[in-house]
Amino acid sequence: MNLPNKLTMFRVILIPFFVVLMLVDITSYDKWIALAVFIIASLTDLLDGRIARKYNLVTNFGKFMDPLADKLLVCSALICLVALERIPAWVVIVIIAREFIISGFRLIASDNGVVIAASYWGKFKTTFQMVMICLMIADIAQIALLTQIVMWVAVVLTVVSLADYLMKNKEVMKDTK
Repeated sequence: MNLPNKLTMFRVILIPFFVVLMLVDITSYDKWIALAVFIIASLTDLLDGRIARKYNLVTNFGKFMDPLADKLLVCSALICLVALERIPAWVVIVIIAREFIISGFRLIASDNGVVIAASYWGKFKTTFQMVMICLMIADIAQIALLTQIVMWVAVVLTVVSLADYLMKNKEVMKDTK
């Protein structure tokens, strides 16, 4: 259990605390604490990958758990935001559907011995989704228009990154047997 894997597990452990802070009204600061927890969890995602690559600490556990932890964090946040009526359910469906499609696609690629790297479109998508989630957690009326614009950009990037991913890797779906 190296440092990147510990950071990944820390991110997973933060998720239930984040969800409780989002959905249970304990104090008047819940959303701000939830936002801080989400930002910390998101930053561990940046750190674990960089540390793993820089110090050659990449493991099979990390390859499996890191993307799973990311999906759990983002999906948990989006589902909480739907429950709080801060994001339309269809947006969350588009984002989660993309993640399922890509995960399935990666599984097929892996089965064929192909490793598919993340693209810049995917990285932009992730950045905008994280910013969107932060803005929606904060729920500041004065920047509601900005929040909506970021949401639309995140949706467009979600679809574009999916299309780019599928087009660049369409050979994976060809039956070679």
